[in-house]
Amino acid sequence: MKPRITIREVAKEAGVSIGTASRALNRAGRVSEKAIADVTRAARRLGYEPDAIARSMRTRSSGVIGLLVSDLANPLYARIITSIESALQAAGYALLLASTHNDGKREKAMIDLFRARRVDGLVLGPCETETPKYLEQLRSELPVVALDRDFGPSASGVHVDHYNGAVQATRYLLNLGHTRVALLTPGSVLRPGRERIAGFQEAFREHNLTPVPKLIRGERSAMDFAFSEALSLLSSPEAPTAFLCLGTRILSGVLQALRHTGRSVPDDVSVISIGDTDLSQLFSPSITSLTWDLEVVGTVAAQLLLKQLDREAVAEPERILITTQLVLRESCGPVKRAAASA
Repeated sequence: MKPRITIREVAKEAGVSIGTASRALNRAGRVSEKAIADVTRAARRLGYEPDAIARSMRTRSSGVIGLLVSDLANPLYARIITSIESALQAAGYALLLASTHNDGKREKAMIDLFRARRVDGLVLGPCETETPKYLEQLRSELPVVALDRDFGPSASGVHVDHYNGAVQATRYLLNLGHTRVALLTPGSVLRPGRERIAGFQEAFREHNLTPVPKLIRGERSAMDFAFSEALSLLSSPEAPTAFLCLGTRILSGVLQALRHTGRSVPDDVSVISIGDTDLSQLFSPSITSLTWDLEVVGTVAAQLLLKQLDREAVAEPERILITTQLVLRESCGPVKRAAASA
């Protein structure tokens, strides 16, 4: 096994003292630009790799950030995670990633594990048992940013405007004559699901209508229930003429149920995806989607955390709201008269 190059050898190669080499590599203390350049070149020539454990003991920083999301298989998270990682990497941080499976006990266990690994900060996505008080407790120990979950006035976080997005999408379907609209969304307790349901109901109120309660399905295990739920709804005497559903496995389940019952999109049933994914774009006909900038969500979350990690700056609490837009494609059409009166 090749012996590890030490900072002593780097200092000798660069013709400087060990202290100067250390300051140059860590960009800390008084050190000339020439010394930094000489030490950097020497380290590169020798293949020097700093000891992360020793460095973390000196700086009291692990250089690692923990990120928890509910489901790593959710394609809507993939682009957010990539953006967070890119922004943190540019600032010299690595990302430690885990999934909670929307389980409060697992979330706490993973947070405890992250803290044991001495992460410098946390970005926390939605989970079934989330309270602003819990985030406040964590913030007393390390920087925390909330990602589309509830947080108190002294914390920082990023929210997607799911409420107004749901109003916009539901209003569009109602204007097409659809009054039996099914909403399938993960967890009515979680902020995203709760806000979608409220926006959905508000759009009906605008039209002096009342949504059919049984057509609003907010389930904790939403990723697994979509096909059976959609099939059940489509088999009822008052089947929905439109679906508004999260563009993950829920959308896949709804489309599968429509095919299973011999219905076509948009001739028989209109469909809107909450969140734009490859399935929404590549399905034929392409799916009208309520979308938001996932890259911006991730970048802003990382920036909020980096502000808290900057020891020279005073990080004020910030609440960033990301707007949504409806991308019109081919999956929606006017409700059939026979279906409307059935």
